[in-house]
Amino acid sequence: MSTEHKPKPLPFAANFAAGAIAGISEILTFYPLAQVVEVKTRMQLDTSKSTAGLVGTFRNIIKEEGAGRLYRGLVPPLMLEAPKRAVKFAANDFWGKTFLGLAGESKMTQNISILTGCSAGATESFVVVPFELVKIKLQDKKSTYKGPMDVVKQVVQKNGLLGLHVYWNGGYFGSIYQVKALLPKPQTQKAELMNNFISGAIGGFAGTVLNTPLDVVKSRIQGTEKIPGVVPKYNWTYPALVTIAREEGLGALYKGFIPKVLRLAPGGGVLLLVVEFTLGVFRTALGPPYI
Repeated sequence: MSTEHKPKPLPFAANFAAGAIAGISEILTFYPLAQVVEVKTRMQLDTSKSTAGLVGTFRNIIKEEGAGRLYRGLVPPLMLEAPKRAVKFAANDFWGKTFLGLAGESKMTQNISILTGCSAGATESFVVVPFELVKIKLQDKKSTYKGPMDVVKQVVQKNGLLGLHVYWNGGYFGSIYQVKALLPKPQTQKAELMNNFISGAIGGFAGTVLNTPLDVVKSRIQGTEKIPGVVPKYNWTYPALVTIAREEGLGALYKGFIPKVLRLAPGGGVLLLVVEFTLGVFRTALGPPYI
């Protein structure tokens, strides 16, 4: 593969379809680990300084509420997985082209890759957040909300739509750019696929490290029972970060990190691998893959 060649630009629809296919592939690959999401949320909703840990939390959920409880709240994110990932990668492609044009650059840079990822994350948030709110409320056994639409209506009114997809995507796409630059140039398609998986997995890890504290705060804010006339303890993102760190220690900001990264690091690798492979198929089908 000649280094002066670059992939042929593809239409928005192709990037959207590739993201959708990657999302479906990821969820099918990691479906056995889907219950880890439930454990992660429970750990983040726990305000005590001492928790049962990953295995203990798992056991407590099954003991107290039955194994079926691990699957409650998974339907909305499962239904959204394909369009969610489609939006992520299509938006990343759109913003990448936009920022390159604005900056007068012909090739992606580290700064532009981070900015592009953050912008893609903000775009994704508008699609994903309402479904994630429903999932979290269903997972919290103290929830008093009337139903999914009541959850969306009340939480969006109080907390807005933008979430931490901005931080995760910024870390994800920014790391991918840097890791790919450090890896040996692939000489075969197999090597290229492996580079994509490694880059995506490291990007998934980096994104998880960046956004886990904010994810903990999000779960606390969204899981707090709203009492008329009473200001919630966890009401705003950054003050809540300080409150949790002061009362429970800095480690509390990484509650649920292990189950989350076990899903999102390899999941990020699968996403990038499938997206790049699918885009390669589209380029070949539409003509010479490089220009």
